Amino acid sequence: MTIGAALPAGDLAGATNSVDALLAQTREAADAGLGSVWFSQLFDHDALTLAALAGREVPGVAVGTAVVPLYPRHPLHLASQAQTAQAATGGRFTLGLGLGVPSLLEPAFGFEYPPPISSLRESLTVLREIFDGGRPAFDGETLTACPPLPTAVPGGGDVPIVVAAMGPQALRVAGELADGTLPFLAGPRALAEHVVPVLTKAAAEAGRPDPRVIAAVPAVVTGDADTVRQVAAVHLGYYGDIPSYRRILDVEGVTHPADLALIGDERTVEAGLRRYFDAGATEVVLIQSGMRSAQERLRTWRLAGSLA
Repeated sequence: MTIGAALPAGDLAGATNSVDALLAQTREAADAGLGSVWFSQLFDHDALTLAALAGREVPGVAVGTAVVPLYPRHPLHLASQAQTAQAATGGRFTLGLGLGVPSLLEPAFGFEYPPPISSLRESLTVLREIFDGGRPAFDGETLTACPPLPTAVPGGGDVPIVVAAMGPQALRVAGELADGTLPFLAGPRALAEHVVPVLTKAAAEAGRPDPRVIAAVPAVVTGDADTVRQVAAVHLGYYGDIPSYRRILDVEGVTHPADLALIGDERTVEAGLRRYFDAGATEVVLIQSGMRSAQERLRTWRLAGSLA
């Protein structure tokens, strides 16, 4: 089983330097036997920069972003950053992208949120051409990308792209133009009955290889499951009010996002992880493993590393 971890994993409020703290978590994940680390993008640290640094500092571990919202970023800018990260890590970088949450992003940046599926398709079209070694000359509905100078970064080509796609339209675009999907809160039933079939069909029709299906799964190995479930209900409750997450939770047949969290002893969490692979996941990324303590985070990572 191929298992990684999403960072930050736990509160960094007490850290004197968040970059140092995240690089330390990367080393801990690698020492525990995990194969990859994935950096989130909010309004604080820059995920692409961190991925490049982590891959450089910790040889052997794969790195990625989970995920960078496309809005309000231009694909030319993303391509430069992603290729730089790919070169810095010797080919161990994956660009994870998402459409983002309009109600969160639009007030922050002040730009009108574009039509999401058109924006996704056009951004991926530009990124794909650059990563395949071309120079785009694109003028679309949501963006223009006509650089007058070369866009290739020596050593940084062929960057894999995965999209946090869960709806059928986004999954079809991801299957056609990306290398896979990285859904969060898509449980085993939603993966097997919805995500995997739509994505795989779209990839096959586009003549692309079998896609990666990287399930982002909240998981905590603990001896106090009841208390951690209460913490998870607070940490994950926000997602239940976001329409895209609400739809995938309904497909899974669960009421609250915390219902999908794998919380319990090693045997309980291992069994839950295996259900994701049985449902068609090619990889799993552990989310929120440090929601209560660093000790539980390391215990969870050691379990996952033993399964790799």
